[in-house]
Amino acid sequence: MSPREQPSMPGNPDQFEAVGAALDSVRRRPGFGWLLAGIWLFFLNKPLEVILKHDNMPERVLGLTALVLFVICYMAFFGYARYRNMARVTAPLPLRLTFIIVLLVLGALMVPAAGDTALTTLVFVEALGIMVMSLRVGVALGVGLLTLAEISLRLVPGWSDDGSYSISIVLGGLAVFGMRRAIQRSMELAVARQDFAELAVQEERNRFARDLHDILGHSLTVITVKAELAGRLMEANPERAAAEVADVEHLARAALADVRAAVAGYRELSLAGELVAARAALQAAEIKADLPTVVDEVPEENRELFAWVVREGVTNVVRHSGAKRCTIRLDAQQIEVRDDGKGPAPSGSGTGHGLIGLRERADKAGASLQVGQAPGGGFRLAVRVAS
Repeated sequence: MSPREQPSMPGNPDQFEAVGAALDSVRRRPGFGWLLAGIWLFFLNKPLEVILKHDNMPERVLGLTALVLFVICYMAFFGYARYRNMARVTAPLPLRLTFIIVLLVLGALMVPAAGDTALTTLVFVEALGIMVMSLRVGVALGVGLLTLAEISLRLVPGWSDDGSYSISIVLGGLAVFGMRRAIQRSMELAVARQDFAELAVQEERNRFARDLHDILGHSLTVITVKAELAGRLMEANPERAAAEVADVEHLARAALADVRAAVAGYRELSLAGELVAARAALQAAEIKADLPTVVDEVPEENRELFAWVVREGVTNVVRHSGAKRCTIRLDAQQIEVRDDGKGPAPSGSGTGHGLIGLRERADKAGASLQVGQAPGGGFRLAVRVAS
């Protein structure tokens, strides 16, 4: 095989994409990574063959020594650059320039014995330059090497140019550029995955905190109200007080079960069950309850959101309102909780943790949340689902 018939570097764009697609696994297999770099050393077989056939012994020894050192330095420089890339740390610029200069010098030392076949080393210099230098510098280096090859082939006696070296330099640079881009994209993907995982963890923490607040806020409010009622009835009506204490125990157990379910991640609310619990809580707080008795007209997909509205709304009525009456109205697309108490706080409404969590649930379901003064006084909480 003559120098002009030597295999060309891979130049098909599909090959570059295939190399890039496989690079993520390559980065995790150090042995295969070295193979990926070392396989290109096959293209030094022609300079080696020419050097071994050279008549002048000193030039042959010099050429062979330079070739061996070139291979060692290329693999060492490649390994160092790959290590720095995987560690996401850029090597100092003087050191990177030293890489390029050392390879160029070793390639030049091969010229007396290898002749024009020593220009094969320029492909490896360009490949390393694309890997370790900025893209602009790597392209400039490639242009310089192309110019050097073309001028040398035209000016040095006995050398002739058929374009094979220039094409190999270009294709070698493109191949390494494709691998470099694949490495960068792989790193960016890894960072994006890490960020996404952190966001998912944070979102899950927020969800759990919101659920825990809503669960315990309602349950502990009702337990407090019933315990106070039992204390007042202890002497006047011991049987009723005992019943309230039994309800407190039942509520505490239910709250514990809700917390366990929330931790397990499968907790859902029942609209009908929340209406029953709301009626019991309002009666314990001696607030008249005007609540619906059926939920058949509410679509299944809206019931859990409406159940959270009932829970949060009634908790606020019992805890903050000072009301004597609480009314809940619902239809297929809207639920409204209102009372005749003190109304919204002067500093604003809708800023409590429970209401913030409820607003997040409404936004997630594509519903609108309204918090404010009820007509005729009192507090009004309403959620409407878009039709």
